[in-house]
Amino acid sequence: MAYDVVVIGSGGGALAGAYLAQQAGFKTVVLERTNLVGGTSAYSGGACWLPGSDVQQRAGISDSTESGRAYLEALLPTPLSDQIEAFLAEAPRLVAQLEADDAFAFDWLPFPEYFDAPGRVTMGRSIAPVNIRRDELPEEVGALVRPPVERDRLGLQGRNTLSGGQALIARILNAFLRDGGTVLTEHHVTDFVVEDGRVVGVEATTPDGPTTIRGGRGVLVAAGGFEGSPSLRKQYEVPGAAEWTMAPAGTNSGELIEAAVALGAETAYMKEAWLCPGLEQPDGGGSFTLGFRSGVMVDAHGRRYANECLPYDRFGSEMAASPDRIPSYLVFDSREGGRLPAIAMPEGDPEEHLAAGTWVRADTLGELADKLGLIDLEPTVDRFNTFAESGVDEDFGRGTDEYDVFFAGGDGPNKALVPLDQPPFYAARFVLSDLGTKGGLVTDVHGRVLRVDGDPIPGLYATSNSAASIFGPVYPGPGAPLGKAFVFASLAVQHLTKESS
Repeated sequence: MAYDVVVIGSGGGALAGAYLAQQAGFKTVVLERTNLVGGTSAYSGGACWLPGSDVQQRAGISDSTESGRAYLEALLPTPLSDQIEAFLAEAPRLVAQLEADDAFAFDWLPFPEYFDAPGRVTMGRSIAPVNIRRDELPEEVGALVRPPVERDRLGLQGRNTLSGGQALIARILNAFLRDGGTVLTEHHVTDFVVEDGRVVGVEATTPDGPTTIRGGRGVLVAAGGFEGSPSLRKQYEVPGAAEWTMAPAGTNSGELIEAAVALGAETAYMKEAWLCPGLEQPDGGGSFTLGFRSGVMVDAHGRRYANECLPYDRFGSEMAASPDRIPSYLVFDSREGGRLPAIAMPEGDPEEHLAAGTWVRADTLGELADKLGLIDLEPTVDRFNTFAESGVDEDFGRGTDEYDVFFAGGDGPNKALVPLDQPPFYAARFVLSDLGTKGGLVTDVHGRVLRVDGDPIPGLYATSNSAASIFGPVYPGPGAPLGKAFVFASLAVQHLTKESS
């Protein structure tokens, strides 16, 4: 099979690159190893962190390219790289190009950024796709889009209204197929085809056997990271575990990163991941959790160790800092009728959790502490309850940042501090989950994969979590992974276009 451009993966960055390549006149194919399209992007809220676009201007918020630059300058541990400058310059142009196509529609998504730093925009600057109904799409598009995680893990179909990540994937997929693009599912790419030092295609396994797919102009790797590989996680000492990741089952195992390394590619940030607290499920998996409305997170001793309302990546880093924090326990009371006072995707059924032992219930805090061996739980909760009464968390400052109070609904002096005083009490076991690994292939401002010596590997491009994060160890705000994935897919296609002219 011969194409101009081969795109490996089908998440947001992959499909953006495929759509743009097809628009540029290249015969393009998307290769997806599973039978559904969207990857982890389909599980996401669909937010894209793309500073300075017309979407933010229409919403009347104080976002701009300049404020985005100031924010990143304050956050990143090193001076802004050429990649960051390329990202900032391309973001508004790319959004304008997408919105010029009727298939796309974006709105500003109110959601606070993750750090109180110069350049931060009140209530955030992320944008998200407008919802779309399944009956507005061709049947083949609706059938291909991966359902939301809470339905996908149960083998259920998606909803009639596609929102968040499903809307993002559906809109791009629709435009790509409309323009003549090709999607081949159940094509597991395992290696590259190289001729005269240039990557010109890939090798893949399919239900019908091995096959070669040529991409004479270039190959774009956007197949996720290696969060699904226990061996690579161990090799690079990535916190957490493959069974706790949010990646769809059987995906993101890093073969393409390894295949590029075999060609001499450089990698970076291989110990890093987009971390998050994960509600442990009865089957041993983890569920991405954010937006804690009440309760306290404690370690193996029953002690708090961080502000529970921190952005999820920052709280995940706190969990990873000590082995006695994995597992942790969210201790909460019955003010929400025994439901988890947070957003977990999926949450699961409380009675199933209780039967499996991933949740424990007791009439008193002392009984709960005895059941779990949390020797310091009672004094920890007593101290926290005094903070709820005064409105000041003297230990970790919970409720002092706009992110802390975004999900909160307490009625005390600090709405992020809600007392634990309504029995029975619960403890839900938490593990360290992730939204993917941050480490991957080093690329330049054109999305070209670079060798260890700094030279590009001809014909090979990378984006999404297959490429090393341009933000390094930092997670700036909601949609940063998708934002950079979109931008470097676009920059890769622009370079392909220039190289082919």
